[in-house]
Amino acid sequence: MTTPLLEVSDLTVRFRTDTGWMTAVDKVSLQIAPGEALGIVGESGSGKSVTALSILRLHAMATTRLPTGRIMWGGRDLLGLSMRDMRAIRGRDIAMIFQDPMSSLNPVLTIADQIGETLRLHQGLDAAASRRRAIELLDLVRIPDAARRVDEYPHRLSGGMRQRVMIAIAIACRPKLLIADEPTTALDVTIQAQILDLLRDLQAELGMSVILITHDMGVIAEFARRVMVMYAGRVVEAAPVGGLFTAPLHPYTEGLLASIPKLDVDVRRLPSIPGSIPDPTMVIQGCRFGPRCPIIEAGCRQDPMLLPAGLEREVRCPPRIAP
Repeated sequence: MTTPLLEVSDLTVRFRTDTGWMTAVDKVSLQIAPGEALGIVGESGSGKSVTALSILRLHAMATTRLPTGRIMWGGRDLLGLSMRDMRAIRGRDIAMIFQDPMSSLNPVLTIADQIGETLRLHQGLDAAASRRRAIELLDLVRIPDAARRVDEYPHRLSGGMRQRVMIAIAIACRPKLLIADEPTTALDVTIQAQILDLLRDLQAELGMSVILITHDMGVIAEFARRVMVMYAGRVVEAAPVGGLFTAPLHPYTEGLLASIPKLDVDVRRLPSIPGSIPDPTMVIQGCRFGPRCPIIEAGCRQDPMLLPAGLEREVRCPPRIAP
C-alpha cells in the first residue's frame, strides 16, 4: 500500500464559547495518498472546514483549545511544530483555497503583489521574477490577457476570475497537497464547471493530492475518488465514490443523495432530511443523527463506532453493520 501523504488520527478540536468549550470536530481520522482526490461532504456546521483549517493550524489560539490527536506529514506531527515551522509548510507543501475569494484577497494590493508574496517568501524570487511568474500562473489558470490582469486589483475581476487568482496563489509553489474549501460556492453553474475542470487538469499536471470540501454531492461525484461524509463533527461514512453513490450505508448519506434534484423525476418538493444539525454545545446520548434518523433502533442508544463495512468502506450505523 502506498504510504499516505497526509495522515490525520483522532483529531479533536474545541472552541471557547460564552457557556464553555464546545467540540466542533470529534476524533476525525483520514488519510490521503499522493496524487489522490478526497472529498469531504456534509451540511454546514458538520466540521468540514474546521478539519481543514486544523491541518494548517489556522485557528485563532485565543478561542481554540489546541487540537488533540495527530496530523502526520513527512514523518512529523504538525500539531507539535512551532509556528515558524508551520509557516514554512503553509503555501509551500500544503496550500489552501478559501471559501470566499473576495474576502480572502487583499483589496488594496494588486494581483501581482498577492501572488508574488508567496513566491518571495518560499522561493526567494525578487520583484521582477515574481511578477513574471505571476503572469505564468495566471496563464496556467486560464485568465485571459494575463499580462494586463496581473496589475489589476481584486474588485476589477469577476467572481470566477477571483477564484482563479486564489487557485494561482495556492499552486504558486507547486504544493504536494491542495485543500479546496467550497471552491465553487457563489459561482454560477457554468463557472463552477470551469473551476472543477481547471482543478482536475492542475491536479494531473502538477501531481497534487487534493482534499475537496463541499456540501454539493454532485461536485464530489465529478471530482473525488474517495469521499468522507461528516455529520455533527464526526465521520459517519467513508467509501469510494462509486460505492457511496450506488449503495450508501448511513441514513444521513441516503438523505443527502435523495435531496439531489433529478431531471427525470417530476416532484413539486425536493426530499429533505427532517430536523437540523444539532447544536455542538448539546450533549446527545447515542447516535448524533438519531433525532433525525428514520431507522433508529435500540442499539443506536449507545455511541456508535466507525467500523469497517467492506472494501475501503466504513460506517457509523449499528443497524447497517450488525451481523
